[in-house]
Amino acid sequence: MEENEKKAGGENNNNERQEIFSQTIRAGKRTYFFDVKSTRNNDYYLTITESKKRFNKEGKQYFEKHKIFLYKEDFEKFNGGFTEVVSFINNAQPLENKNEENKSEGLNDGFTDVNFDDLEKKDDQ
Repeated sequence: MEENEKKAGGENNNNERQEIFSQTIRAGKRTYFFDVKSTRNNDYYLTITESKKRFNKEGKQYFEKHKIFLYKEDFEKFNGGFTEVVSFINNAQPLENKNEENKSEGLNDGFTDVNFDDLEKKDDQ
């Protein structure tokens, strides 16, 4: 996770408000941006942006973005729902989640465990 990183090639229009805090999360082929912004009345809100690298017919890359605006009055309900759904997924498919964690950490790269005691026995025989 990277804090306070500015988005490269980000949107720059009058509807965008001042960025107060930013968190970037790279997750495989996707990047998520959590940006705290301020309204004209200095109320904070959160934008969550999912960015995916895509390629057009000519092979030129572009970024497909999806954005959610989340306001303070909805934080508690959103967090409760999000937490419940994540808990359900983790409980319903714990084995798959563990395998995905291992892959993302590079712990399951196709290597086989080797017991060196077995090698020593072959040399002694």
